[in-house]
Amino acid sequence: MKGSVRQSMAWLHTWSGLVVGWVLLAIFVTGTASYYRADISRWMRPELMQAAPVAPADLPAAAERAVAYLETHAPKARTWFIGLPQPDHPVLDLFWRTRPGEPPGRATLDPRTGGEARARETMGGDFLYRFHFELHMPPLWGRWVVGVCAMIMLIALISGIVTHKRIFVDFFTFRRDKAPRRSFLDAHNVTGVLALPFHLMITYTGLVTLALMYMPWGVTVAYEGDRQAFFAESGQITAPRPPAGRPAALAPIGPMVERALQTVPETLERLTIVNQGDANATVVAVFEEPHGLSHEHPQVAFDGVSGAVIEVLRGGLQPAAKTFTTMVGLHEAHFAGPALRALFFLCGVMGSAMVATGLVLWSLARLPKAEARPFPGLRLVQALNIGSVAGLPAAVAVYFLANRLLPVGLADRSAWEIRAFFAAWIAVALLALARPQRRAWRAGLGGVAVLCLAVVGADLATIEAHPLRRPSGGEALFLWFDGALLALAALFAFAARKVSTYQAPRRAEPAREASLPAAAPRPPKRPAAAAPQRRPESGKQRERA
Repeated sequence: MKGSVRQSMAWLHTWSGLVVGWVLLAIFVTGTASYYRADISRWMRPELMQAAPVAPADLPAAAERAVAYLETHAPKARTWFIGLPQPDHPVLDLFWRTRPGEPPGRATLDPRTGGEARARETMGGDFLYRFHFELHMPPLWGRWVVGVCAMIMLIALISGIVTHKRIFVDFFTFRRDKAPRRSFLDAHNVTGVLALPFHLMITYTGLVTLALMYMPWGVTVAYEGDRQAFFAESGQITAPRPPAGRPAALAPIGPMVERALQTVPETLERLTIVNQGDANATVVAVFEEPHGLSHEHPQVAFDGVSGAVIEVLRGGLQPAAKTFTTMVGLHEAHFAGPALRALFFLCGVMGSAMVATGLVLWSLARLPKAEARPFPGLRLVQALNIGSVAGLPAAVAVYFLANRLLPVGLADRSAWEIRAFFAAWIAVALLALARPQRRAWRAGLGGVAVLCLAVVGADLATIEAHPLRRPSGGEALFLWFDGALLALAALFAFAARKVSTYQAPRRAEPAREASLPAAAPRPPKRPAAAAPQRRPESGKQRERA
């Protein structure tokens, strides 16, 4: 890095954004979709929309049926998790862990009968949500990779602010009819500056949510490695109890649920049963967080053998813990209503566009000036750009399409949906390596548009409750979801058309210019009344822009 501070920051901004830009785009796209994680999960499990909602008075009986199923199918599990029916998700979601190294178990039950619910197996919106911060890698490795990329993203944002001389002018500047490099630069500036407070907030709070994993030394020293004790003392969880080593039967769970509903007015979300079958078994009822910025769940802990209340958590966090839970709440936006959630989603889309235009801008700035072939590094960057900007949306569309087309009773169905996601992503990336850049861009962007239309068509063909097939009693979610996909299809079709119709500006022929005699007179200037000829920008003008 040489030159002034601004030039050094420009170098840092350019290269830091490129090194992790492709991963950041995946993080932004899947994180933006996660704002509607629950709606995506409902759309991907259409059978559940036909079920009647479960009243709060029926929750104790539903919890008893869940425990009966777990005692039969997971008697040796060390922890049971029971997701109770919600108005928008009227089933029991069971999850259990047996021992480290073994895959967890899952089941979905009908809360009225206790039998397995007739719904397609899928990860739904949870796959996109977890991919956002784990990249479908082992959790520890994935979160470390995302954390490193988020830190570099924060560096790129700050260096980009320092680099811009005219940050407020760039807020209102977008020259779409200029040369591609100029248009992409303006698009990068507009999407970056317009949602800059959101970009800074979402990047910083994302780092804070996993800060204890990145910097665990204070908790490790103060609590001698017992992180559960730290969370309990800070008021984020109830105090854990070690197993006593003496067998004991679990008390009926229904009365505990009734007592918890009487204690906390919020919606009861789930039950956690730890050390079941032991004399120190604990049942924790976890409620939905109250409306507000802080992401804290009221909890009621019961003795699993006697059914007595052990501890009640209803707010009252210390300042440090309150700051942390507020940061988590800001990042996940659980507090947001429909309008604010839509604004968060729009800002996330602008963040994705900011990263995508920055990646494309890097390759445009390094195109060969003559009709020479691009050097291998540029060719690789171009292929990765196509594989990310077009490949990731194509993969998400194929993920939705697989949800509609795969047989409902297919074994390991959710894993096949995820395999389809990665297969589509890899196919677009390989297409970018095999074909010329312009054709690959056109095929990739056009393919995303076709896939989005295919998802809408499959939705109409396979879902009888679609409003367009049943105007009187259809589910409105299908209509909103398909409308969003149609908008994406139109956007990518427009982009593919722009790539197809773009005409590169003609460059002067060096050989012809060199053949002119040295003393040849220059052509006369145009009269003042004639339209001035457009001159190419000088190097200083390009730098100033």
